[in-house]
Amino acid sequence: MKRTTAQKARSPSRSTAAGAKGTPDWRDERINRIRRLIRGADPEAFEEQKWKKPSNPAGVPVWYHDGILCHAGPLKNRVRLTFLKGARLKDPKGLFNACLEGNAMRAIDILEGDAIDEAGILSLVRAAVALNASSTHR
Repeated sequence: MKRTTAQKARSPSRSTAAGAKGTPDWRDERINRIRRLIRGADPEAFEEQKWKKPSNPAGVPVWYHDGILCHAGPLKNRVRLTFLKGARLKDPKGLFNACLEGNAMRAIDILEGDAIDEAGILSLVRAAVALNASSTHR
């Protein structure tokens, strides 16, 4: 997926988990940390806010590079980082702990207080970029 001028200009960094209460919480911090990791893994990836609803008016950050790489959603008691083609990615660190039964997606549920394996997430993002690039150029 090629970036349009409007998409290049977007760089969301506002609260995603604050929702109706209007104040950030631990989920915002986690999503912002994931955001920094994704930018570090692939500076060419771009972010867009999708799937806005009353319970999450800011929406869900979705990252793209030759297609969707992943999205990070604030849930009631966790943040879920979902890779749309995660079943096709190698996960040597065993980070995937959710959505394991499907044929395509894999996710990482991060609970409050959980450590984030930065090297593992960087590796997964880079693998997702490479997978999207290989699928685009066939």
